[in-house]
Amino acid sequence: MASELPLMQWDNSTAGQAVIALQWALTRPAVFFVLDATSVIYIWDLLENDLSPVAKQPIWSDKIITMAVLGEPEKPSGVLGIALAKESGIIDIKYVKKIWALPQPEEVEKLNLLLQQAL
Repeated sequence: MASELPLMQWDNSTAGQAVIALQWALTRPAVFFVLDATSVIYIWDLLENDLSPVAKQPIWSDKIITMAVLGEPEKPSGVLGIALAKESGIIDIKYVKKIWALPQPEEVEKLNLLLQQAL
């Protein structure tokens, strides 16, 4: 790491719940997903809002113990999914809405500018 200090940091982004997993979207460099200890998935789109998640989805049916993001970044179709491993042994795959899956014009440049401004 270039510095001990974080480039960006979000306090209380999960209402005090422990973060179990964090995965970057494969098709959108400014989007990532956070899973908390209460099985809530938070969707972050740093180009839309760099202060808080743009959406959150609680999964109440069964406790999620981990997640993985799947997709094909080299294809412009923007297909993006999340695999959810549940405490019961069930694995679900859910598609992500196109708004968080389709690459945005000049997204890399906009994200780089946002990160440079954080310095």
